[in-house]
Amino acid sequence: MKTLPIKISDETLRDGEQQAGIFFPYPTKQKLAHLIAQTGVDGLAIMPCICEQEEELVKSLVSQRLDNLITACTLMGKQHIDQSKMYGVKRIILFYGLSDRLLFLRDPQIRLLNEFKGKTIDDDIPANIIERIRQNAIDLIVENLRYATTVAGLTVDFAAEDASRADFDFLVQCIRSCSPYIENFLLCDTVGVLSPEKSYIWVNNLLQSTTGVAFGVHYHNDMGLALENTLQSVMAGASLVSGTFCGIGERAGNVAIEQVLNGLRVRFGIEVQGINYDALAAVTDYIEQLGVRPAAPYSQTAQRHESGIHVNSLFCDPQSYAAFPHNTIEVLFGKWSGVSNFQYLFEKQLQNPQPRKQYEKMRSVIKSLAVEQERYFTAKEVLELWQNGVFK
Repeated sequence: MKTLPIKISDETLRDGEQQAGIFFPYPTKQKLAHLIAQTGVDGLAIMPCICEQEEELVKSLVSQRLDNLITACTLMGKQHIDQSKMYGVKRIILFYGLSDRLLFLRDPQIRLLNEFKGKTIDDDIPANIIERIRQNAIDLIVENLRYATTVAGLTVDFAAEDASRADFDFLVQCIRSCSPYIENFLLCDTVGVLSPEKSYIWVNNLLQSTTGVAFGVHYHNDMGLALENTLQSVMAGASLVSGTFCGIGERAGNVAIEQVLNGLRVRFGIEVQGINYDALAAVTDYIEQLGVRPAAPYSQTAQRHESGIHVNSLFCDPQSYAAFPHNTIEVLFGKWSGVSNFQYLFEKQLQNPQPRKQYEKMRSVIKSLAVEQERYFTAKEVLELWQNGVFK
């Protein structure tokens, strides 16, 4: 049996709980965090900016001497970086979409131009505009990475959201620009479009085209290939795997950490250095006892969305976070929701626009109710609350 010194980064408490319909109560997340810590993973990601409960979770786990393990998933912006540091963490993950599809939707300068309103990257977008949004992205990312490392003094990984749909040469440029500031560059297959063969070639080509940075992989399971894609990427040279236990997560879920670890062990005769294999079952058994399972690939259930960041993009471009155009997007409401969830419901589905302040009020109320009642809400339930005057 060979030993491989790759890193395992756990996303069960962040990306895992973002699976539409899942709500982990505070005591459950505490127990999960400690069970996961016993497996020997290198990082445990949490997103404290979501709500006060997540803030308290991070502070509590740091005080319980898990500060070397906890990683704060952090939005771009100096205020968000400072906020993460305030919780006592030593490591953060900064993330940003690098596909032209997401860059076009989110570039603040482009959004202000009337000529591009209502358009997506599938429309006839001039080449100079594409080059502009790419350069804007690199400038923003490097500015934030520099601040996080040199001013805030944090160890930083960068997660390249939707990297599998990014232009290869631009991705290489971005990796080279980021490399002086980061420990790992996470390649994300955000909507699960990779194949095993392409995964191996892609990672190998990126390693051949860059130096001085370690690659991690964070793959989703929309087409049922996350495990094989991850294993092939490790064979190609990826040195970090990001996933969740039991494969829970957005849409059809993430790669399952226990499957990666046992797959390497059984199929390739490789054990991952530092992993306590005997502790894996305690985590998966606990999650199974909670009745939590990822949605099946290709299923309609896998097209349910609760995360506000995702719904905001889906509002403008149905292909931003949905790999299957023939399926119908269903929006749910909970602690991960944003203003865009309510905007999607009232404007896209009901054609009954409301003032933005009303959406903000709805978001605030739903977040509070979700935490208080430890649940999510369907569109039908939100409409009932609205009709009963709960959002006034």
